[in-house]
Amino acid sequence: MRLILLGPPGAGKGTQAQRLVQRYGIVPLSTGEMLRAAVAAGTPVGLKIKDIMASGALVPDDVVIDIISDRLDQPDARKGFILDGFPRTVPQAQALDDLLKKKHIRLDAVVELRVNESALLARVETRVAEMQARGEEVRIDDTPEVLSKRLASYRSLTEPLIHYYSERRKLLTVDGMMTIEHVTREINRILSAIGAVEAKSAKKAADKAAARLPGKAAKAVKKAAKTPRRAGKPASKGAKKPARKAGSGSKAKAASKAAKLPKKSAKKVTKRRAKA
Repeated sequence: MRLILLGPPGAGKGTQAQRLVQRYGIVPLSTGEMLRAAVAAGTPVGLKIKDIMASGALVPDDVVIDIISDRLDQPDARKGFILDGFPRTVPQAQALDDLLKKKHIRLDAVVELRVNESALLARVETRVAEMQARGEEVRIDDTPEVLSKRLASYRSLTEPLIHYYSERRKLLTVDGMMTIEHVTREINRILSAIGAVEAKSAKKAADKAAARLPGKAAKAVKKAAKTPRRAGKPASKGAKKPARKAGSGSKAKAASKAAKLPKKSAKKVTKRRAKA
């Protein structure tokens, strides 16, 4: 299963991403974490972006794509992945499409968590007021003012992705204003509806069955699970026609007729058929 999560700040993408990872055993791909890991490991890409990140500047798209490409080559990513926080723009989406195409990886779906911005702002205001009433410190980035700026940035940069993926028939929209449990159930329902879940479950079942069989039989089971069922094809024009059943041809009819006549008459009938 290979997914992208879309939605404005505060829509609950992080929570749903964690639940999808736990349920389906796929890999969470957070570009921020991958960039920090590359810097910490001192990889060629990490060394390239170390100063960029230290200065607070944005990492170029081509570098982020390189980071994602390296991550997708790791064995655990073969089970599937979920991208949260990337792509943020249409050019990034186009670059990601090119990367996946080169790697022969098919994107299953883009799940959009649609929310009411006014309701989100109201939630933050309530949370801030409650924290202040308890004497707790409010985070600088957790205020209605900061959220308003982040929402405006999302509308201008990321929201066009909804149209982009909708045109490609990859977009699945879920009401993000429901409870966390309801959102989770709805995401699982629509993933089942498009077959993303069944394909994985079928493979898992095939792997279990193959584990109990000898070598050749195990390979056959796994191959059958990967191969989609196809409807029978019509016979080609060059295909051999089935042999005629006894008694269906003109000669057979003549022989049958002759058998019912006296011997002399039967010979005459047979000769006339032969001349014809």
